Amino acid sequence: QVQLVESGGGLVQPGGSLRLSCGYSGRIANINFMDWYRQAPGQQRELVARITYGGSTSYADSVKGRFTISRDNAKNTVYLQMNSLKFDDTAVYYCKARWGEVYDYWGQGTQVTVSS
Repeated sequence: QVQLVESGGGLVQPGGSLRLSCGYSGRIANINFMDWYRQAPGQQRELVARITYGGSTSYADSVKGRFTISRDNAKNTVYLQMNSLKFDDTAVYYCKARWGEVYDYWGQGTQVTVSS
């Protein structure tokens, strides 16, 4: 089992920044990669960013150059730094851990609202 807890969401104006955190615990030794997803109302959940066990990162085209995923192994935490936020970034953001080859663990989500 892997437990994930997200934090850092909130209300921000367009152009502003937020940093999301995802603390992970439990059987973390076999985590292959960790993702940030988001789901806007009426929309499918979409992959935003990924960081692998080796530290490689990848991003959705919609957030490239604005979002940065990183990891602090000493704190067992993955971050999503979000800059230049847009209205379209409004969503519930979820952290996901891929354990082994097929098992996925999800956090409870944190709301990000971009509004003026």
